[in-house]
Amino acid sequence: MPTPAKLVYVMSLRNAAADRAGQYIPYRGAERYMMSPLEFLAGALNDTPLGEAYSLEAVIFDDDPGSPADLEKLADYGFVPHARDNWIYPPDLLVQGRPVGQLLRNIPSTYRRLPLNDRNRPPGKQDFERRLRAQLDEAEADLVVLDGLLVILDDLVRPHSPYHRRIVNIHPGITRLDSPYERRGAYATLDALHGARGEQVVNWQTMKTERRAPVLKTGASFHYVDNGIDSGEVILDVLGTDIGPEDTILELRWNNFNNSLFPALRQGLARMADLRSREGAAP
Repeated sequence: MPTPAKLVYVMSLRNAAADRAGQYIPYRGAERYMMSPLEFLAGALNDTPLGEAYSLEAVIFDDDPGSPADLEKLADYGFVPHARDNWIYPPDLLVQGRPVGQLLRNIPSTYRRLPLNDRNRPPGKQDFERRLRAQLDEAEADLVVLDGLLVILDDLVRPHSPYHRRIVNIHPGITRLDSPYERRGAYATLDALHGARGEQVVNWQTMKTERRAPVLKTGASFHYVDNGIDSGEVILDVLGTDIGPEDTILELRWNNFNNSLFPALRQGLARMADLRSREGAAP
């Protein structure tokens, strides 16, 4: 049996907070628990053969405690788990016998404090990637999974990088351009909800829409990361989520996580483990 691949998970807490991860959400007149992909992964590593294929070494988040914007978005969560407060997973969550909290590493993307046209922003982003790579190197990462990371990576995923084709993303939408269900970018779920209502958003700043034939399904893609927005080669996707035009954004998010994204994460990691086994090398 191959040695378990060392897995590193990278995310933005502010994205999980927007989903109200780890909390009960209103769902069609009742409530349902919003499990985060990280909590799902912990369960899969504990209870399925994925735990023999992977060892979770670190959970990295890029949120910036010095950013007023990040502080506001994480006001109900904070930057570290507390047993008596909201968090994105239960405070006693274990993965492979270890508290998940012991794996948390903060590498703040501080360059985001700067205006988009600030000349110090590009070198600031390069510094963030250097710090991220140093943590990946320390963890001896074989495979890196991005979940809701609100940063587009540059040098880390270019062909010259040792992490080229070793960084994958789990995206709550189909990313294939030739699919009628394609939903890339940060607004993938909202885009799908508009699609079910017979609308296409043509300007996300003004929210201008145009009429289109309704599209009543969405899914999730597990794909390699390149320098674009959800444009990397698809490893697999799952089209398993029906959309009701009356769904709220959180209801659709819950449905898509449970019916498409979680299966895509589990199946995608299994596919990568199979590739590693057959090639006798890191993914």
